[in-house]
Amino acid sequence: MRVNSRFTNAPKLCFVGPMVGQAGGHVTTQGYVLSGLFGAAGYPTLAVSTSLNRYLRLADIAATLIRRRRDIDIALIEVYSGQAFVIADVASAISRRMGYKTILTLHGGSLPDFIERHPDWTRRVLSRAHALVAPSAYNAQGVTPLGLEASVIPNVIDLADYPYRHRERVQPRLFWIRSFHPIYNPALALQVTAGLRADFPDTTLVMAGQDKGMQGEMQTLAHELGIADAVRFPGFLDRAGKAREGSAADIYLNTNRVDNMPVAIIEAGAMGLPVVATHVGGVPYLLQDGDNALLVPDDDAPSMIGAVRRLLDEPQLAERLSANGRVLAERSAWPTVRAQWDALFAQLRAVE
Repeated sequence: MRVNSRFTNAPKLCFVGPMVGQAGGHVTTQGYVLSGLFGAAGYPTLAVSTSLNRYLRLADIAATLIRRRRDIDIALIEVYSGQAFVIADVASAISRRMGYKTILTLHGGSLPDFIERHPDWTRRVLSRAHALVAPSAYNAQGVTPLGLEASVIPNVIDLADYPYRHRERVQPRLFWIRSFHPIYNPALALQVTAGLRADFPDTTLVMAGQDKGMQGEMQTLAHELGIADAVRFPGFLDRAGKAREGSAADIYLNTNRVDNMPVAIIEAGAMGLPVVATHVGGVPYLLQDGDNALLVPDDDAPSMIGAVRRLLDEPQLAERLSANGRVLAERSAWPTVRAQWDALFAQLRAVE
């Protein structure tokens, strides 16, 4: 459990979810990021749980919510689909029983489908919240069939971590960063690279992220496609690593099969990388084709190759996407996002 204990008149916050970002090689969740930012801003904060084991995490969360009653005014509970929804169920029940103001934050591109398949369960759990928050309209709309309403507060990044480089003309230096898992479809990035090499032999690809069992398979595929010499696998990247690799690249590929409001796209935009992304889930709620990204159909290598070719052949298009990507990222800057959270906290504290 991570704790910040500076005493202020601000509400005492408890962020609940998979706070495993402090462990090397693991993805940093928004709850973990927000707990650090609010703590640095002077809010008394707790963040639970850092346990990598789901069952130990649930036990840690339950114990913290019960034992630390004097240290909590508002519980912010991350909600994910699948087995992880059990944690949101237990944590929200305890939070309401303990009398905390309860905010459930909706995450993951699979959540709307999960809600559709389990309407009674999700309605029962989500109805416990004093407020529902989603990082995009995609997940916010997912709760409307339940008769519920969620406000939209975007995911946050610290712009200082992502140096901007304006791309007036781009080279075929491709960057992909997600977990090596089927829902992120890493094979598509390799297929795009192979397809481009025929006309752009200097095409390169950096594939970074946490290995969820597919990295070895992707390395084998790179050999089979004859592009092993053009692809590099640097592994999981911390913030400095993302900035280093992103600064050296020129085009970001988002190949997801399922998505909500991917922070990786926001980070790419912050660094001025033109984005080519699959038109899935919450992505079209975040990106506008031809304005701040190019959108292509899911798992369509020829379309993604064509989009990258456009960026290489049309400098004005690449320049526009580079500039507008930074504008998009600025909407997720900490001062802007904090103001929206502060307004919600004030609203909840005004209602007894």
